[in-house]
Amino acid sequence: MVKFSREYEASIIPEWKGAFVDYKCLKKLIKKIKLGRRDADDSNGDCSLEEAALAAGVESVGYGGGFSVLDPVHALASRFAPRVHVSSEDEESGDSGELVPPTDKHEREFLEKADEELEKVNSFYATKEAELLGRGEAIIDQLRILADVKRILADHAATRRARRTLSAVAPSSPALSGSGLATPQSMSDGSVELQQAQMTEGAAVADEVMAALERNGVSFVGLPGKKDSKAGRLQLPATVRIDIPASNPGRAALKVWEELVNVLRKDGADPAAAFVHRKKVQHAEKNIRDAFMALYRGLELLKKFSSLNVKAFTKILKKFVKVSGQQQATDLFSQKVKGSSFSTSDKVLQLSDEVESLFLKHFAGNDKMVAMKYLNPKQPKSTHMITFLVGRRVHSEVRFTYVVPSTVEKFGILTSRFFVSCLFSGLFTGTFVSLFIIYTIMAHASGIFASVGDTAYHEVVYHVFSIFALISLHCFLYGCNLFMWKSTRINQNFIFDFVPNTALTHRDAFLMSAFIMCTVVTVLVINLFLINAGVPYTNAVPGALIVLSAGLLFCPFNVFYRSTRYCFMRIMRKIVFSPFYKVVMADFFMADQLTSQIPLLRHTEFVACYFMAGSFRAYPYETCTKNQQYKHLAYVISFLPYYWRAMQCLRRYLEEHDVNQLANAGKYVSAMVAAAVRLQYKATPTPFWVWMVLITSTGTTVYQLYWDFVKDWGFFTPKSKNLWLRDDLILKNKFTYYVSMVMYFVQLTFCMTLVQKGAAFGGLILSQMQMLNLVLRLSWTKSVMKISITKNETRLLDFSRASLEIIRRGHWNFYRLENEHLNNVGKFRAVKTVPLPFCELETD
Repeated sequence: MVKFSREYEASIIPEWKGAFVDYKCLKKLIKKIKLGRRDADDSNGDCSLEEAALAAGVESVGYGGGFSVLDPVHALASRFAPRVHVSSEDEESGDSGELVPPTDKHEREFLEKADEELEKVNSFYATKEAELLGRGEAIIDQLRILADVKRILADHAATRRARRTLSAVAPSSPALSGSGLATPQSMSDGSVELQQAQMTEGAAVADEVMAALERNGVSFVGLPGKKDSKAGRLQLPATVRIDIPASNPGRAALKVWEELVNVLRKDGADPAAAFVHRKKVQHAEKNIRDAFMALYRGLELLKKFSSLNVKAFTKILKKFVKVSGQQQATDLFSQKVKGSSFSTSDKVLQLSDEVESLFLKHFAGNDKMVAMKYLNPKQPKSTHMITFLVGRRVHSEVRFTYVVPSTVEKFGILTSRFFVSCLFSGLFTGTFVSLFIIYTIMAHASGIFASVGDTAYHEVVYHVFSIFALISLHCFLYGCNLFMWKSTRINQNFIFDFVPNTALTHRDAFLMSAFIMCTVVTVLVINLFLINAGVPYTNAVPGALIVLSAGLLFCPFNVFYRSTRYCFMRIMRKIVFSPFYKVVMADFFMADQLTSQIPLLRHTEFVACYFMAGSFRAYPYETCTKNQQYKHLAYVISFLPYYWRAMQCLRRYLEEHDVNQLANAGKYVSAMVAAAVRLQYKATPTPFWVWMVLITSTGTTVYQLYWDFVKDWGFFTPKSKNLWLRDDLILKNKFTYYVSMVMYFVQLTFCMTLVQKGAAFGGLILSQMQMLNLVLRLSWTKSVMKISITKNETRLLDFSRASLEIIRRGHWNFYRLENEHLNNVGKFRAVKTVPLPFCELETD
């Protein structure tokens, strides 16, 4: 049976942890009471033993002054004698009805601490309850406005269709057209009447929408709308509108068009066009739906907060009365807990039922299952991790499904991802190791990697293998990050705004990594076998792997994590057009990953050039490498991730007006400047450019290290209670942070390269499987150090540096998200705030 303290710690809301009852502290106080009473009993027992010995001695003297075999029995009876015979003062105190007055300092300390915790919980609940009730009232008002606006637009759309039908029937009527031919004068009169009808309709739409807003509590800051005597138009004050955030280029263009129409409206433009638009109504409906979902999640969390705290107080009071015996004090405090607002208030329950009914009616078509799919998405069932041996440990819910037939369907749902992720992770990993050994033996036997081997094959295999190996390594490290975030209860789905029931788990990431490496090594074995068999165009096999991988990425069928693939493509689209899209956490987090995957982009460029140019037919790989345009494109690709990240920082600065975003953009601009200086040095290796490389690259390295530790990780906080760290830490052992900081600097080192005549030996030696930031930040020194190494050693060195950079990024990911999680905890932010569409411009 799991202890309540562990269950409580595992169930509390991480972002609201500081507002929950400090159950551990209260348990420690109870332990103090227990130890104090034990010490008091021991001292009383020693005194009683001495009195019993004296009494036994007196009795023995009275019986003749000798010793008896019954003396120990008499002593034992005398020890318990004071507890049987009580004095008159004790009888009077017992008649008062109280057990033991709370005079013990530990008991008073417990009651004071419990009262303090009760006040903290009650205050937090009252604050959150008022916040959610106010938010719910505002969202419900927005829903009423939306319903009125949709009804008005639907009525006027029906009116327009009816008018068009009549206008289409009217010319064919003999009574109206006479001979059936319309004269120019009649056509002119008709167009004027049509324009007047459209003007009247636009004014009517604006008038009705304004009335709907006023009915639902939206007041106008300016004067009320009035009609112009000359034009007969409604002069709508520009104080209220449907405000749709410009989170993508389409919405930004719509907002610019709205502002343009607002400007032209002063010259007689139609006000209804600037105020109501069907596309804007659709966006408003989506925003209100998302606001309802966020509100419902907040209400569910607050209900969970209430129930957990009530249960915690009940459990701790039972322990207190069991140890101290203070029944009356416990009953009084228990009544105080039961009378608190977080225990008795039902406003949250009522609002939750109202939200559920409204969502069911307006957004789910009265389908309960659809409504709850949006409002309360089910978390994926967690199972024991079985990676290389399946069947040793089975989840408790799965174990009995073979016996009960009614739960077979549940068994399939619970265990599908379990067996796929666990069985195939081990299968693919073992297959990859076996095939890699086979490939190594075949390559050595054929001598293809010898100094006189096929150079074109080396180039193709190196680039193709590097692409998939770097992707697989990144997936594996992301799985490690997911595992650590789950272990430390960091809510990455909330931070990234991912849907919980479709988000990747660490087992899924490990499965993807193993599958990718197994597939690429299988293709390499087949390719080498075909080469040894003398089959032409064998290098088309790796090209087919590239094409199939791209097809799988864009596959519209629900296979191979379609939701994750689509989410990845949406984020990549927002990164590529980063100045025009609203930047959220997932966007710049992914852009930071791209800055560590520049070698992957370079490999992709070569592979695309090699296969698209048809070079695989005759093996002229130099077609790409010696092309000047190819080199220029490679430089552009190296700059793109930093450019995208800098544009994201500028976009955030324009929206948030935070100067730190400009400083962050400067970090990426400095990286681009340093890279440009190194390229110039490579073209003209003069002493001046050597010094420029040293200055710019050193400055960029210091800049990036400072930002990593201070801004992204939150370390080196002034006057922190944890030296060189921050006040709040998730990991219990502070030494882990210091070790991580040291490893981030110096754990991996480069070994000197030994050059010998006729053969060269060199490369990179990894000291441990962790990352070092300083060495990788200083990897630019290779460009100014004249080191003579062979082509294969250069490939090994470049691949190792790329792998180390990805490992460094995986190391960075954990502490970056830990810092973001602690920021949410400090602000008690457990639910996202969705902007409401209908707002007042001057008061919003």
